Parts: sequence; structure tokens; C-alpha cells
Amino acid sequence: MTSDRPLFDRAAIIGPGLIGSSLALAMREARAAGDLVGYDQDADVAARARALGVVDEIAPDFPAAVAGADLIVLSTPVGAIASLCAALDAHAPAGAVVIDVGSVKGAVAEAAKDLREDILFVPCHPVAGTEQSGPEAGFASLFRDRWCIITPLARDDAPYKAAVERVGALWSAVGANVEMMDAGHHDLALAVTSHLPHLIAFTLVGAADDIETLNQGEIVKYSAGGFRDFTRIAASDPVMWRDVFLGNREAVLEALARFSEELTVLQRAIRWGDGETLYKTFARGRNLRRAIVEAGQETAAPNFGRDKRPAGDPGDRDG
Repeated sequence: MTSDRPLFDRAAIIGPGLIGSSLALAMREARAAGDLVGYDQDADVAARARALGVVDEIAPDFPAAVAGADLIVLSTPVGAIASLCAALDAHAPAGAVVIDVGSVKGAVAEAAKDLREDILFVPCHPVAGTEQSGPEAGFASLFRDRWCIITPLARDDAPYKAAVERVGALWSAVGANVEMMDAGHHDLALAVTSHLPHLIAFTLVGAADDIETLNQGEIVKYSAGGFRDFTRIAASDPVMWRDVFLGNREAVLEALARFSEELTVLQRAIRWGDGETLYKTFARGRNLRRAIVEAGQETAAPNFGRDKRPAGDPGDRDG
């Protein structure tokens, strides 16, 4: 920050889990927010966030949490956003900036379209995370050198434009790279880069568990790097991912159809011993991996550099 005055005086963290807690810690470290208040429907989660020092205080209910807040962070599963928008409409202070952190944006924009005009909702998606959950999983460096995609609503009034700029400054302050994007384009891009890989991981782990000639002990004992990495992805919060797939069904189905076509090509190549097609497919994958490493989105170190990274480092991240 270039000023002693924070970007926001009072921030309400609704749902202080992995992302909410990490953002609270990052804002505190960057001095981007003054007072931090937390609220969760699970009182134990809220109490743990307070005990860990993630927030300065906990609120007994949603109206108390947002009272006096000039920033409201909705860090909940996407499926909860519609009901939270109704609560915002009833209780959010005039002029409050609201952000969410979910990986589906079209459904969020739809839920937010009828909010009071003096509530400045700016949908966001920090493309960072781990398979862990809860306030204990949060850490301030989660967003550093990661992308945060902002998908503004269809508003062109001056207060809203100013809110979008403040939100961009907030994510920059906590170390993220910021990009503006249309909600529909975002949802298709994330369906390919995040949602489909998670769907494949959940499916593969389930298929392995269903093979009757293998027992679970053998699966665990002989898990090579590839399967082990799929299980890491499959360990992600099931409630969050249920809501992601329901909220982004059209884009996910489009990506899944394309994947099914590619899978059919590989099945045919393996059946007919078509080594050239297999080689070209695998080489394309290797080239894309190199491009991701060169872009700084992953490390080229052996074992993805995990032996040298502390637990919870953003290198082990979800979308």
C-alpha cells in the first residue's frame, strides 16, 4: 500500500474458510483493510477463525456482520449466493462494495442483477486454492503471483466503475495479477482449465474404487504419481464442487463433449496400434505443460517442487 489509510475500513468475511481466511490474512498483511469481522453459519468455524487471529471479531448473524462494512466478502459455495444476495438487499449498508470468490461467474451475475443500486457487487474469481478447507487452511501468500479474474456486472454508472477499480486495487495489494473478463467467457475458460479436470479426477478415483479385483489397500499402496495427483484434486470440498457443476453446467457439458471426442480418438488409436496419433497427442500435452511452466503458473522442479514447499503453498492449488 502506498498510503497509511487502508482501501477499506471494515471488511466482513462471510464464510472464513480457505479462501476467506486467506484473503483476510492477506488484507491484514497488506494493510488493505482496517477491522475484520467474520461470520459463518457454523458457529464453530467462526470461533476457530477468531481464535486463529484471522478476524478481529465474529458476528452472531449476517445483519450484524455486514453492519458498517464497506467491503463484504462472500466466500461461500456458489449455491449460497442467491440467498446471500437476498440478505444483502435487506441488510447491506448503502455504498458497500461486495465481492465473491467463486469459480462460476454467470450464476453469480444472475443472482446479483436485482440488488439495490447502492450495493456495488463486483464478482471475482481468485484462481488459487488448495484441496484443504476451513480457517486453519488459510495463508496470506495464497494469491501471490496468481490471477484474479474480475467479471463486472453490466453497469456503467460512476460509483460502480469506482468500485471495480477499488476491487482491482485490493487484489493487486494482496499480490494477485488482475484481469477483467466477461462472465460467460470466464465460465467456459474455467470449465476447461479447472472444472473438467476436477470432474475427471472425481470420476477416475471413483472408477478405481469400483474395480472389484483391486482392493483399497492395493490402490493406496501402489499409487504412482499420476493417480496420487488425481486423488489430491479429488480431495477438494464436495459441497463447493457440487455447486460449481450445477452452476456452470452448460460450459462444463460443452467441455466434456469435446473431451469425450478426444477420448474416442485415443481409444481408436490404442485399439489399432496407431502410434503416430498417440505420439502427437502426448507431445501436444507436453508442450502445453512447458508453456504453463514458462508462464510461471507451475514449477519445473522434480515432483512439482513439492519436496521443497511448505504444506499449503499455492503450488498445490485448485481452480
